[in-house]
Amino acid sequence: MASSLTHALAQDPPQDLDDLLCSNPQQQQQEIQQTEEHTSSSFPDTASSCCLDPVGRYLNGESRVERAWAHWTKLGRPKLIVAPMVDNSELPFRMLCRKYGAEAAYTPMLHSRIFTENEKYRDQEFTTCKEDRPLFVQFCANDPEILLEAARRVEPYCDYVDINLGCPQRIARRGNYGAFLMDKLPLVKSLVEKLTLNLNVPVSCKIRVFPKLEDTINYARMLEEAGCSLLAVHGRTRDEKDGKKFRADWKAIKAVKDALRIPVLANGNIRHMDDVQSCLEETGADGVLSAESLLENPALFAGFRTTEWVVGDEESNIDGKLDQADLLVEYLQLCEKYPVPWRMIRAHVHKMLGEWFRIHPHVREELNAQSILTFEFLYNIVDKLRELGLRIPLYVKETNVGTHVAGVSANGSAN
Repeated sequence: MASSLTHALAQDPPQDLDDLLCSNPQQQQQEIQQTEEHTSSSFPDTASSCCLDPVGRYLNGESRVERAWAHWTKLGRPKLIVAPMVDNSELPFRMLCRKYGAEAAYTPMLHSRIFTENEKYRDQEFTTCKEDRPLFVQFCANDPEILLEAARRVEPYCDYVDINLGCPQRIARRGNYGAFLMDKLPLVKSLVEKLTLNLNVPVSCKIRVFPKLEDTINYARMLEEAGCSLLAVHGRTRDEKDGKKFRADWKAIKAVKDALRIPVLANGNIRHMDDVQSCLEETGADGVLSAESLLENPALFAGFRTTEWVVGDEESNIDGKLDQADLLVEYLQLCEKYPVPWRMIRAHVHKMLGEWFRIHPHVREELNAQSILTFEFLYNIVDKLRELGLRIPLYVKETNVGTHVAGVSANGSAN
């Protein structure tokens, strides 16, 4: 998280070649020579693109709740959702996850001030397409006016503008946003109210829980009263940064769901489809978000699981005829269609092929030594692993072959 925002905050031409958009070698050389040139923005140039009555204006609490549910229902009440991940939930990755069962997705967290000031940041960090819906566009912010200006630029292209109130990293502390606004609730309320009263799309928020359940419930109720139309709750506190060390508190999420009248999403402990079912049953949430597990296995929502979640239950799981190298190739093909900075691609290669690199570390070292990436080089990495005789399959439960994987054929293509 810190690395990408540090680049953006500098607002200078990228010094690291991984910050350049992926392209063919000739295009890449042009970018290296002309880093100041920007592609034409697809976003409105001004913050006055809205002409309809904002969804939250003049509505009482009951009407807001009814409208929140009407909007969620219109979107199909998606339950399987790609969580916001800085530098990781970009358009090609979202589209890959959507192919494999994701029903909605968040953009990476966008810095509202930089988004309003820097055209290049807007062009590179937020891209979408007509198939990329339902879509949450997430901003971090601490100034209501700046947040509104940023939000107005994206509202024609999304279904929710989301406020990041959950980032626990040090850069969020320094920047005064994310989970560190939990200490400044009047400011949080003003951010939500500003968007609610001035946007045509609903406002959603993503939070972490307080150590005390009562504080969490009061926080959630305040957000609902301020106009939040949907709340995603990460069941860990601000200090519980390590998802493997700290289990998310589903009971706290259930308490929030029981206390609110708007849709509530659960975030935390979603590693495979059994977790999805358990989470929905235990929390009563209206959907689940997955982050880290999707990075390793973008086909999670289609019922595929990695070897780690098969150990001890081998008899009921079978080879899904799909592996992470297959998924990486599909991801790279999407990147050729929807260019993104190479740093994002490099990160996904390491996540998807992490287990493969542990077996053949020399291939990982070859990747790390490559300062200028190309698609040809990355496809060759996959071929090299194949030639070494390596294959680590993704598995599906034998009883789920006709359900979770129904929309995907044996070779991973959509039916």
